[in-house]
Amino acid sequence: MPERSGTVLAFDFGLKRIGVAIGTRLASGQLGAARPLATISKEANDARFAAIGALVAEWQPRRLLVGRPLNDDGTAHAMTARCERFADQLRGRFHLVVDLVDERYSSVEADAVLRDRGLDWRSHKAQIDAEAAMIILQDWNDTHARSATA
Repeated sequence: MPERSGTVLAFDFGLKRIGVAIGTRLASGQLGAARPLATISKEANDARFAAIGALVAEWQPRRLLVGRPLNDDGTAHAMTARCERFADQLRGRFHLVVDLVDERYSSVEADAVLRDRGLDWRSHKAQIDAEAAMIILQDWNDTHARSATA
């Protein structure tokens, strides 16, 4: 049975900032419009989850995605457990499906995209996490589109 259409929010979790992207999953299973949505720059957990709660209330997503950082060889490192814990907290607070997505190189790719756009370092820094979240969302969709056609 194909997954129902709806909004998907993706998160690029960091200790200082959380990037957020939004996409619309179409009835065909393909990702419709996807874009960087926001960067949450609050470091206090309560403030972070209040901001996320406002986004969840506004956009009513059917699914959440969290980037799962790994070493080049696919092994876990210090941030992997933190991102997994963040995903568990999202599940517990919002009662939504939360998938972990391999995010290796998403920040590097986001950095290159923003540099190609010619952004100055201040604008670049403010947007890189949300851009990385959009790459996480696109990677998840590409993986699911391939598995649906296999």
